[in-house]
Amino acid sequence: MTEIPSNNLPPMAAGVISRAKDILLKPKETWPVIAAEPATTQSIYVPYVVLLAAIGPLAGFIGGQLFGISMLGITYHPPLVGALVTAIVTYGLSLATVFILALVIDGLAPSFGGQKDQVQALKVAAYAGTAGWVGGVFGLIPALGIISLLFALYGLYLLYLGLPVVMKAPQDKAIGYTVVVIIVYIVLFLIIGAVVGALAAPSLVSIRG
Repeated sequence: MTEIPSNNLPPMAAGVISRAKDILLKPKETWPVIAAEPATTQSIYVPYVVLLAAIGPLAGFIGGQLFGISMLGITYHPPLVGALVTAIVTYGLSLATVFILALVIDGLAPSFGGQKDQVQALKVAAYAGTAGWVGGVFGLIPALGIISLLFALYGLYLLYLGLPVVMKAPQDKAIGYTVVVIIVYIVLFLIIGAVVGALAAPSLVSIRG
């Protein structure tokens, strides 16, 4: 497979791809770099989070329309408008979740011997989410959704590696720190699922009607 030369890509896209590749393939070397580099909330979100968080919703939307969703031998193609609403809402809530998770990481830091710093906490939330976002591309083929789950699980490992480095928490408290953050993330994930379902339902009903 021929790799696309980085100089053929817009600088912004090339930077996102390079950082994503580094955090996925060599996280132990990359987290210290992330911890030391200057950043702001805007520089973390744009373009990194804004671009990568769109992968899953966009892939899921396209995959659902092209291939449909199969359950119990039945293939279902979501109505176009309902699927679009779901994708947009999911994307928006994903962006918000990164910020909320960063607040949680920052707030918990002193309890695990770390240092409070909202920007550093946002780095952890954003870059640890890389695996899950990249794995979202498999939503293009709904039957491969399990692969997306595996990527998300790898993201938990990235979180475990990044918390002690970026938040300056003792290594012996990294597991506890990670577990608590994961629990909060699961709660947020369930809330997002409920909100997306509630907001998309009226569109689905109107289409069917």
